[in-house]
Amino acid sequence: MEEFSINTKNQENIEILYLNGFLDAHTSVELENCLEKLIAEGKYRIIVNFDKLSYISSAGLGVFMAFIEAARDNAGDIKLCGMSDKIYNIFDMLGFPILFEIYKEENSAIGKFS
Repeated sequence: MEEFSINTKNQENIEILYLNGFLDAHTSVELENCLEKLIAEGKYRIIVNFDKLSYISSAGLGVFMAFIEAARDNAGDIKLCGMSDKIYNIFDMLGFPILFEIYKEENSAIGKFS
């Protein structure tokens, strides 16, 4: 099984998470802990970049649902970007484009926080 990792950076007061590898029931806890820490620190402007993500399961999808309300309740948001067609189709099939702003490019997502 492929590994999972998260790299982070702060740009223009926005936390950007770069997901790498497989996001499934075993690895989703790492993403959950990362988002939980950001919310606890009062960092509500979040972009998740999927460019290096190979796979996402329903457990991985559920993590985003758990934190979107906390971000938006505090004048922030979780925006998604860099999805492959395969991963976008999973999000689309489950109606996520109605709930989340999804962008092809990271810079587009950053610009929407301005």
